[in-house]
Amino acid sequence: MSFFAAKAALARAAGAASRLTGRGATSLPGTVLLALDPTAIDRLASDLPRGSVVISATNGKTTTAALSGSILARAGIATVDNFAGANMAGGIASALLARRRSGGPPAELGLFEVDEFWLASVAGSLRPRVIVLANLFRDQLDRYGELETIGKRWAAVVAEATGRLVLGADDPLVAALGADASDPIYFGIEDESMARPDGLAHAADSKQCRRCGGAYRYERVYIGHLGVYECSNCGQRRPQPQVSAHAIRLDGVRSARFELRTAAGRGEVELSLPGLYNVYNALAAAALATALDIPLAAIIDGLAAAAPMFGRGERVSVGGRELQIMLMKNPAGANEIVRTIALDPGEHHMLGVLNDRDADGRDVSWIWDADFEDFAASVAQLTCTGARGSELALRFKYAGVAPERITVESDLSRAIDVALDVAGESTIYALPTYTAMLELREVLRKRGQTTSSWVRT
Repeated sequence: MSFFAAKAALARAAGAASRLTGRGATSLPGTVLLALDPTAIDRLASDLPRGSVVISATNGKTTTAALSGSILARAGIATVDNFAGANMAGGIASALLARRRSGGPPAELGLFEVDEFWLASVAGSLRPRVIVLANLFRDQLDRYGELETIGKRWAAVVAEATGRLVLGADDPLVAALGADASDPIYFGIEDESMARPDGLAHAADSKQCRRCGGAYRYERVYIGHLGVYECSNCGQRRPQPQVSAHAIRLDGVRSARFELRTAAGRGEVELSLPGLYNVYNALAAAALATALDIPLAAIIDGLAAAAPMFGRGERVSVGGRELQIMLMKNPAGANEIVRTIALDPGEHHMLGVLNDRDADGRDVSWIWDADFEDFAASVAQLTCTGARGSELALRFKYAGVAPERITVESDLSRAIDVALDVAGESTIYALPTYTAMLELREVLRKRGQTTSSWVRT
């Protein structure tokens, strides 16, 4: 046994011990291995025949990676991935380590979602052939700082990149990263009917040009600060997307359809994922596949076959009633969930779960920038829980939800039961932050109503 193999065996043993205690092991083996050998990712990824691709974004990277995986499967390309959501160096090393021992066809391509802050170090180790940068929204300010902090880190990655860039055309900060790149692929929405009637949201980010500091003029706004824009000072404008969505139809919280156009042609895409934000995720996946020369038919089939990832539009049957889990973690994401739920007529039963742990961001003041007012009148009953559940209840009260329609229950399991009791036969929309989503799913797992929180479903 080589010295590196011995280190790998020790890392696997650490993961096995963690699983025996009932904890997840999506990052621990890789974290141990990297402590023993900082070049482990380089070594493990070096023998992938097709190399690796990476996806980073504030919102949607897990879903984009899953959609990409579905496309690649339709194209007959076996991948090693980190779909369980461990998207820092330890999680990626763990995925590569597990691949060495997994059965089935040998992986040809590494497909990894990467945390925004970890992109530089992970890309340096993987040397990806394609880098997808989808969007940048204000998120976890106590950890990341302002958007410009991440923007500068991403610009450094782009400057050193040897692979092809896939960029969100509708995000000014992201699109600007392709100014000096060789043949980037841009993706974006081309459907005026999807524009927000009120323009930029009050909490929108990226209002100033990265090149000169001038204010952007928006012709259309789709989500947050994503749209069609031009700098009022230097004239920098949204690049024309080579991969685009047209004739979009949103079917409430169930699905979305659109016409996908690429240089290879056009076709109708049917997604079993809801909302305009998932149209963006599908476009990012289609653009990644385009960069890998995947046929258009495989792209369309792969997008249609993909199911919601855990906690991201996932529907769970609880006592004969449907619970739909929709992760929210920043103002832009919360606004799109509000917008999507509002597409369904009638009153809505909600379960809000707000945590402030490290993976959520300790600062939860972002809830005051989310536009919960937009559907407050349609809330039939709201049950709030989590470490900061009472603050979430207060936010909804100020948004206009009548106090008698709000219940605060500190225990998550009891909160689920309260929400079920008052919902009758109605669907319950669960809006958890990241760690709250894992805790919610773990409660449901113990009840036998879903599978583990630590694996894809």
